[in-house]
Order: sequence, then structure tokens, then C-alpha cells
Amino acid sequence: MTDSFVIIVPARAGSSRLPNKPLAIINERTVISRIIDLANSSAAASVYIATDSNDIADHCRSLGANVVMTSSDHVSGMDRIAEAAKKLNLPDDISIVNLQGDEPFMPLEIINQLPKLINNDVPISTACIQFTDNMDFNSPHEVKVVRSISKKAMYFSRSVIPHSFNSDSQNYLKHLGIYAYSNKTLQALSALKPTTNEESEKLEQLRFLDNGFDIFVQDFECEAPIGIDTPEDLEAANTFAKKFD
Repeated sequence: MTDSFVIIVPARAGSSRLPNKPLAIINERTVISRIIDLANSSAAASVYIATDSNDIADHCRSLGANVVMTSSDHVSGMDRIAEAAKKLNLPDDISIVNLQGDEPFMPLEIINQLPKLINNDVPISTACIQFTDNMDFNSPHEVKVVRSISKKAMYFSRSVIPHSFNSDSQNYLKHLGIYAYSNKTLQALSALKPTTNEESEKLEQLRFLDNGFDIFVQDFECEAPIGIDTPEDLEAANTFAKKFD
């Protein structure tokens, strides 16, 4: 495994809840422009946008970003970046950070740290934070993770896990949708078929666990970044961004 890593951002236009969301505006700037700036300010050796949309591609190129055109048939962002990595002919041992195209506020600490946590024993890394009282841990939109003592993922769910007889937000860990893996691992994951658990929970990381891939889940102390999935998220992001822009 090399110390260097690259970021590939999957960005598609066809979101049912918020169509063309990479081009949605947060405080006078597009979502994808914010992600490009975030990625470029990280320690990544290179940053690429993987998209199936000419409009998104043209916008990203106008910002000086590297764009890889990918198929419109992909069912997940992971499959999109796997195709992009193939087209770029990236080496097997290069670390790749999958920075989602709807996560413009992901902390840099997380982006830079995750590639350092993967190795031959634990080929995938991701992040979590502790739920706080102002977060709705009962919401199915908030993905929960349970870890082992060695911080390996045991299960991810939209349900509240683990069960607690004395419900307290501090007992639960919120999963953040960002991953690091080698290109070799990425290609292997992309070749797997969806599993029953994955389809039940609508969480692709369960495919990894179901097929015996360990996932290291590092906890971070930070405010929960706002992901952009719905018009309501976009409104919240506009309010959030005004604090810092």
C-alpha cells in the first residue's frame, strides 16, 4: 500500500428526491463546486469527478476539475468510481477515498485520516461520530453502526442498534458515508452481487460484511456534516454554510 491517495467523487444527476443535486445551489455556490474545493484542500495526490452527466461534467471542467465520464447504469457511487479507476488505469495498491457527491461539509481530518487506516487485514475504512441529543437517532435516514472492541464493523442499520433498555443518544454511533480502500479492494467489491441484508436495509456496506470484508470504523469528534439528499437538507445546508462563507 502506498502512502499516496486519490479522491474520486461520484456525481450523478438522477436523484429522485433532489434531481441534479450536484448542481444545486448552497449560498450562491453549487454543491459540487464546494466538494471540489474540499477535495483539493485535502492531502490527496489527485482528485477526480466521476459522472454520467454532460452538464455536471461541463460545470466541473469549468472549475478546473478532472472529470471521468462513466456509465448511467450504475446503481451505486462505488460502482461509478470503480469504473473511473479502471479508466484512469490506477494501480492496484493506490488508496482511493470515495467522497460522496452530496457531502460538501465532510471534515478534512476524516478525509485525510481514512486512507492511513487500511491495511491487508482491514481493507476498508470508514467513519462514525457519537449521536448527540440534538440528533434524531430514531430516524431511518440516520445510519447506525455497531463496532467490535477492535473497531471493526459488526453491523450497519437504519434501525436503532444496539437495543438499549435505557435509551440514551450517547449509546449510539452515527455512520458517515465516506470510505477508503485500495483500488484492488474497490474492484473486488464492485464485482460482488447485492445481498439480502443490503437490499433490506438499502445499505451497500452490508454487501462488504456479508462477503467477509472487514471494515475499520474510526470515531471522530466533530459536528455531523450535512449530506444533501432532499430539499430540506439543501435548506439546512444553506443555513449551515452562511456561518462559514
